[in-house]
Amino acid sequence: MDQRHGYTTQTKARKAALDILYQAELRGASVSETFAEQRSYLGSPTRELTTRIVLGVAEHGAEIDRRIAAAAPPAWPLERMPAIDRNLARIAIFEIDHSDVPPGAVIAEAIRLAADLSTDESAAFLNGLLAKALADKPTTN
Repeated sequence: MDQRHGYTTQTKARKAALDILYQAELRGASVSETFAEQRSYLGSPTRELTTRIVLGVAEHGAEIDRRIAAAAPPAWPLERMPAIDRNLARIAIFEIDHSDVPPGAVIAEAIRLAADLSTDESAAFLNGLLAKALADKPTTN
């Protein structure tokens, strides 16, 4: 059974952002370049949330990666994480730090996508990492 049936519009937008971030990382290309290529291939409008996430992660990437590294267990540095988990964490940290979406909803979406798309341990791993990142969130943006 395809677990992705029943995704909300927001989940589909986050999944599209994940696809772009993951593809950019695998190709060693910039996120902005990969996003522009995807938009030209699709020929259809990109969801506003997808655009906001992709461009936001591109703009705040170094800061987001520092937050992930600080929240990750020492045995799981950023470069050791599965690429799907790393990019889901980037999306979630961006939204936690730079959007009005309730953090609980952001974390739930990341966990759902991890459960559907990554390893058996990914959902629990991301739940812990994102809970720590939320607890350590700077008070000023």
